[in-house]
Amino acid sequence: MARFFVEPRQIKEDTAVVYGPDVKHISKVLRMDVGEILTLLDGSGTLYRAEISEISKEEIRCRILQREQSSSEPRLKVTLVQGLPKGDKMETIIQKCTELGIDQIIPLAAERSVVKLDAKKSAERQERWQRVAMEAAKQCRRSAVPRIYKLCRWEELAEKIPPGARGLIPWEDEKKQSLKQVLEGMEHPGEVYILIGPEGGLEVHEVARACAQGFRPVTLGPRILRTETAGPAVLTMVLYHFGELG
Repeated sequence: MARFFVEPRQIKEDTAVVYGPDVKHISKVLRMDVGEILTLLDGSGTLYRAEISEISKEEIRCRILQREQSSSEPRLKVTLVQGLPKGDKMETIIQKCTELGIDQIIPLAAERSVVKLDAKKSAERQERWQRVAMEAAKQCRRSAVPRIYKLCRWEELAEKIPPGARGLIPWEDEKKQSLKQVLEGMEHPGEVYILIGPEGGLEVHEVARACAQGFRPVTLGPRILRTETAGPAVLTMVLYHFGELG
């Protein structure tokens, strides 16, 4: 059955309205007609089985037949705090983490981040990154779209981490505590935050700053992972350990 994301404001009582590029895709590409059934998702985990009731050039109106909460989303909420990388690596990170089950991604302006964004460019990138997450969610048939934040500064990061959340920093200079050891000693948390540096990693004082906010440095082993590999790899390990993958 065809699946399309809509914003919650597009759903009112028993009616849903689809507009934008999906109108053409539904009516012209899929050639769906009045009376046919599709699945709508509001991006937060609710699925709507809906019947097309009206098609126009600008919008498609649907009658909601059934609502249900998805059981496919991870119960454990994991957020990736990603030091802003170069080029299109951020899009790759968003795509892969969305497929794996990430809940949120916070791009971080780390000291070694080569790319510098002003307020306007940051807003434009955030919009593009959010679209990348939505397309990835569609392709992997997720019922929720991860939230992608605007570029965050260090002084803003503490405000985004709720009390009780666990924080992990894979760091090449950590030689004692492995990720496996830390996870084995951790009771099932409600939320986990993973902090990954950009190309070149994090400065020592940045790691110290994060530790002061409750993050724990961990080693991933003898090999150094690229920044676009580390986030998805740690996300996979965390979700697997707590029974959300495999």
